[in-house]
Amino acid sequence: MFDDRMRMVKDSVFNPMAEVVQMVPPWLFSVLGLIAGVGAALAAWQQAYLLAVLLWWLNRILDGFDGAVARITDSQSDFGGYLDIIIDFVVYAAVPVGLALGRMETAVTYALLFLLCTFYVNGASWMYLAAILEKRTHQHAARLTSVVMPAGLVGGTETIIFYSVFIIFPGVLVWSFSLMAALVAITIVQRLVWAMRHLE
Repeated sequence: MFDDRMRMVKDSVFNPMAEVVQMVPPWLFSVLGLIAGVGAALAAWQQAYLLAVLLWWLNRILDGFDGAVARITDSQSDFGGYLDIIIDFVVYAAVPVGLALGRMETAVTYALLFLLCTFYVNGASWMYLAAILEKRTHQHAARLTSVVMPAGLVGGTETIIFYSVFIIFPGVLVWSFSLMAALVAITIVQRLVWAMRHLE
């Protein structure tokens, strides 16, 4: 929902920093982001929540930084975008699973299943829609990401906020997991309605 506005803020912060480290390949930042994200999940599993949230934030910083370096060095590639998406999905799944394993509560497990199910359907909804839009060339020429999709209620910015809440307030995971799952479900419906209106 706020991704376009936040992307401009992010670029204004990251681009000057990317100039300094432009000799480093962008994929290295992606891999470091994966390590930080998996570390956040492991820390959440061990209920080391301060470490978990710091590693989660580091993961998000590195996730934005790899793209900034790629743009500064004119080394954006389809593989880089593909790797970035795969890493995002690994971390998005690992962190809530780590939190649920740390709590070992039946209600949290059910809420986790609800959340992961909506992630699964949401991933299918936007990936296939993005592929159709690519085929139809309904895309921006000066785009800043490898994949373009219609905006929804829950995007990258909202995910950062929700995951931070998950980690900082683990005692309310049932409610926070369920709330995010419900909003992701609404996002799926939003994209479905958009597709019905714009696709033949």
